[in-house]
Parts: sequence; structure tokens; C-alpha cells
Amino acid sequence: MEAKTYKRYTVTAALPYANGPKHLGHLAGAYIPADLYVRYLRLQKRDVVFVCGSDEHGTAIANQAMKEHTTPRQIVDKYHALIKTSFEQIGMSFDIYHRTSDPLHHQTAQDFFTNLNDKGIFVEKEEDQYYDEQAGAFLADRYIIGTCPNCGNENAYGDQCEKCGTSLSPEELINPRSTLSGNKPVLKPTKHWYLPLDKYEDWLKEWILKGHAKDWRATVYGQCKSWIDGGLHPRAVTRDLDWGIKVPVQGADGKVLYVWFDAPIGYISATKQWAIDNDKDWKLYWQDKESKLVHFIGKDNIVFHCIVFPVMLQAHGDFVLPDNVPANEFMNLEGDKMSTSRGWSVEMHEYLEDLPGKVDELRYYLTAIAPETSDSEFTWKDYQARVNNELVAILGNFVNRVMILMHKFYDGKVETETASISFTDENLSNEIGKFYDELKANFEGYKFRQAQQTMMEIARLGNRYLTEKEPWKSIKTNPEEAKAALHNCLILIGHLATCLQPFLPGAAKKIFYMLNIPKTEVAFDEEIVFANGHQLNPSSLLFEKIEDDLIARQIQKLVDKKAAIEGPAVIVEQGVIPAKENISFDQFAAMDVRVGTILTAEKVAKTKKLLKLTIDTGIDQRTVVSGIAEHFEPEGIIGQQVSILVNLEPREIKGIMSQGMILMAENAEGKLNFISPLNWMPNGSVVR
Repeated sequence: MEAKTYKRYTVTAALPYANGPKHLGHLAGAYIPADLYVRYLRLQKRDVVFVCGSDEHGTAIANQAMKEHTTPRQIVDKYHALIKTSFEQIGMSFDIYHRTSDPLHHQTAQDFFTNLNDKGIFVEKEEDQYYDEQAGAFLADRYIIGTCPNCGNENAYGDQCEKCGTSLSPEELINPRSTLSGNKPVLKPTKHWYLPLDKYEDWLKEWILKGHAKDWRATVYGQCKSWIDGGLHPRAVTRDLDWGIKVPVQGADGKVLYVWFDAPIGYISATKQWAIDNDKDWKLYWQDKESKLVHFIGKDNIVFHCIVFPVMLQAHGDFVLPDNVPANEFMNLEGDKMSTSRGWSVEMHEYLEDLPGKVDELRYYLTAIAPETSDSEFTWKDYQARVNNELVAILGNFVNRVMILMHKFYDGKVETETASISFTDENLSNEIGKFYDELKANFEGYKFRQAQQTMMEIARLGNRYLTEKEPWKSIKTNPEEAKAALHNCLILIGHLATCLQPFLPGAAKKIFYMLNIPKTEVAFDEEIVFANGHQLNPSSLLFEKIEDDLIARQIQKLVDKKAAIEGPAVIVEQGVIPAKENISFDQFAAMDVRVGTILTAEKVAKTKKLLKLTIDTGIDQRTVVSGIAEHFEPEGIIGQQVSILVNLEPREIKGIMSQGMILMAENAEGKLNFISPLNWMPNGSVVR
């Protein structure tokens, strides 16, 4: 939980660059996590503003317009509309989605530059810069490629070699060439203003390396430390270009503010516009020490949000600094890096077109595989499995079973001798209290993947309880016991719907309707009350099973997209692990394999491959040491149903007594997957 209580929260999501559609990797990296956090804050009745908008300046847009024989304005108008509509349909709950081409942003950015310039913060320098004589344009670092002096990669960019990760300047490249014309650029003198990051090194060491060593993610802190330890250098805040925000200095004709400088100021200008639209004071959200600022970004934006923008804010002097920057790693796609330019991507608008009505399914899956601590991978088969085995078989199944039984036995009416129903099982009440505490702790710690798993535990608890009580049987022998069990389940569903809201807002609303709760939102400290005589609405399925043909079409579409750009791939027959020698039926029958659920998971110290698991086998709870640590994050497999060999003789592994073995599927490349039931099964079920 937070050490400090804030009066208000300013939450930003990275401004997407309006030069093309955005794919699901972008969504998983910055936008879904930000939306989860904001929805949680609102359910906690916190004062929060959630801002985002299109980043619409820079050389990339100007050059793309040149290539498409159109104008930068037409480029940004086209993609701003596409991105904004996609976000709306996916349920992003921005308070405002602004754009940096707006006049209010231009004025805000110019005022910010003027403030720093009047204070003498900037360093003015005239230096040689690469210029493409054929294109008639100065070249951005990304529009110069050449041979990396560190690893020899012949296609390194002017700012970074993506093969070895070395940060570069264009002058360091061997045999540089322009990506616009392919020609060798020439050096041409030009004057620019620079932000002296080197003068803020001591302050950054104090603020980040000492102040945020414990609360920032290790990957974020580590990248910041690497940059600071490597020594910072002045960074240009202006460039020669027609498209952008004019530098507000006499004699700066033909120069605009560098996009990296004006883009983060877009958070401020967006807040200003929101304040104008809603009669608020924007300064309270950016300049009051009682306000908490949080940036949600991908790891490629860490340096700008953790070092450069904070230096700008510190130099200005009137602004609060980011309290946290919970940057995510990258999400890959079907074994390869996601890339729109290579055709290996699933764009947001394409998903919405191809899988209409399946927004919650996407939100759930992207959160389940969120790359919070390491790169993750989206596969269509895993998407299908998560939806079918978790949303349909666990969450949807629990709600549907209870609603059907309530309508079958009581015509959907709550009947009780008291004013309203309440938990008659103290264990259920205590468990729900623990779930809320875990949920809050995970949200406050930016552990959204774990938070979603906690939410799903409510559904798992409900399924276990319903299976244990069997009201469809006790209705004949002990009708009061059956009614009490179903009433307890109704209360569980109310809590489940409340906790669902940040993750699956559509499903939460469906459940509220089925429960006949006349609210579109229920805060965490509110309680859903089922009074005597309360009438439930008809039941409906929350989720539909994803069929194989839909997945096959998506995989084929992905292959076709890439082939259209790169040419058809050479298909190589997959290797198959040879079969072992035959065994007798008696040998097979001697194995006792059961369905179990992973309750806890942690890495075994001083090992790379081992996880220590606690598994509920239905018979008992036991410890199993499994060599799957290189394939799965511990927090990502809690709640996973597995097949476990329970009668394997115990053996000691790294000082831990392992009592069994979980069964895994392994392909020829060594990739592992759990052997799990297609639908939820009670722990202890026999695998035959």
C-alpha cells in the first residue's frame, strides 16, 4: 500500500505517434496497464485525471508525407482519428484524448521553452549536422543508417544499434547513408538550443538512484542507472524542419521544437484542455505537491520519461515530478518481434474488425501475459486457451450456474426471512476480505497481472464452493441449506462483478444487469445488497468459446501479411522428439495422475531453472520442485490447473523435498506448455 495519501492523481499514457495504426504490443505495453490503474483509482473514489493524445510532430511524419505525396496534416488527421476510435472501442477511459497539433499545445510548449530559455538553462551551439542534398532536408538520427562501430551491424540507426543495443550518434556510424535517398549525407552547419543533461547528473543520482531504488521496477531503475553512470550529454531541443512547433526566438526561422521536447509537454496541454472543458484548475494536477504523477510507457521510452522530462520539469521549477514510471517490457507475437512495417503485427483496429464483441477477452489476455518484468509473447492458441479455459470455463461458468439455479428453483427471486441476505459462511466472508486486500496491494504496486489473478480467484472460490455444496442435490433433502448456498454464491458474484470492473468492464456491466443492480459502477467500499424479494434478471452467457477455425484464420492472416511484404517464408518441417520404448499397460496403470492447482510459486535460490510450487492435489497440499523457471514467471502461473503425478517417490532437490511431478508438453525446440483440463475440474480428479 502507499506510504503517502495523495489528494489527486495525474496519470498519463504514452502519446502514440500518429504515423500509422498501433498494434496490440503498444496496447499491452502502456495503455491497458494505465487504464487498469485509473479504473482502480476511481473505484477507490480518488480524484484522478487520465490524459493521453496523439504525438503529431517530428521528422518521421514529415518524411512519410513526402513519400506519400501528401501533407503532414493529412497524415496526422488520418491516424489520429483511427487511433482515437480504436482506443474508444477498446474501452480506454481517458478523461481526454488530445493532440499535439492543437494550438493550445503549441502555446504551452512555446511557453515552456521560453521559461527555460529566459532562465538561461539552454546552451546554444552551432554544429555540423547531416543533410541530404537530394531530399533537401536535415536528417533525424533515425533517418541515417550505417555500420555500427561496436558490432559491425551494417544497418545501425544514427541513435542506436538495435543488434547490440549500443547508443550512438550519427557521426559514429561507418559509411552513413540517408534512408530518404540512399545517398551519403553531407555535414552542414546549423545552430540549435541544447538541454544540458550533464549539469543535472548529481540531482538525478539523488532523485532516482537514491530516492527510487526500492519503489521503481528493476528494469526501469537499471536502465536509468546505466544512462546516468555512462555520463549524460547536452541534448538538442530544436531542429531544422517545417513541420512542428516554431521555436519562439527571434532569428530561429525554419526551426521547430524537437519532438521529444514537445511531446511530453503534451500531457500538460491535454490536462489544460480537460480543465477548460470541465471547469477545473489544471495547476492542481501538475503543480500541487499533494498530486501524484504516474507515467505509463513501454521500455523504449524510459530515458525520456525518467531522465529527460524530469530534468525539464525540475529546470522549470513549478511542477511535481513523476512518482513512478511503471514501464513494461515488449510483447512479441508468435515467436517473433512485433512489427507493423514487417507485417508481423495485429493492429488494434484489425482485432476489433475481425473479433467484434470480444474486447473484454482481449483486455483479459493482454493483462494475463502483461510484460511487466520481462518480454512476453502473444500467441493465438494461448489466447484461445485463456478465453476458453479461464473466462468461459471458470468465470462465466460460475456466474451462469448460479443464475440458472436461482431461476430454476426460485424463479430468479431472492426470498429470505430477513431484510436482506448476507454471508452465512464465515470462511467465504474472510476469503473475500483477503482478496480485496490483495487486489489493492497489487494495484498500488503496479502488479496488474497478479491483480487479475486475484480477481479470478473469486470465481475459482465460487466454483469450488458450489461444487462442494451441490445445491441441485440438497434442494431435495435440505432446501434451506440449498437456498443459503445459492445466496452465498449471489453475494460472491456481486463481489466478483465489483472486482471485475477494472479488468473486464463489459462483463461487469452484464453481471450488474443480470443481478438487477441499477448501477453502472460500484465502488470498492460499496456493498451490493440483495433485499428480500429482489428479482434477478434473466441469465445470459458472459463469454463464448473461441473456435479453432477463428484462430486458424488469424494465424493465416498473419502469415499472409508478412509474406506480402517480405515474400513467402520457406516452410521447414518441424522436428519431432522420437518415441520411447513400449511399456506394459500395468506400468502405465501404476501411475496416479491427478488434476491439481498451483497455489504458490517461487524461484529456487541460486538456480536458473527451478521453481518451488505448492500444489493443491485434492488429496493434500504438497511441495513440488519443477524445472520450468526459464519458461514461466512465478506470479504468472498461480491458479494454473496442472496434471500432477502424485505417486512418484519423493526426492530431495536443492535441499527441498519434492513430492510429485507436474506433466508438461515439450516440442522439439524445447518450448513447454502445461497439460491441463480443457474445462475446470475439481482438484483430485483422476487423469486416465
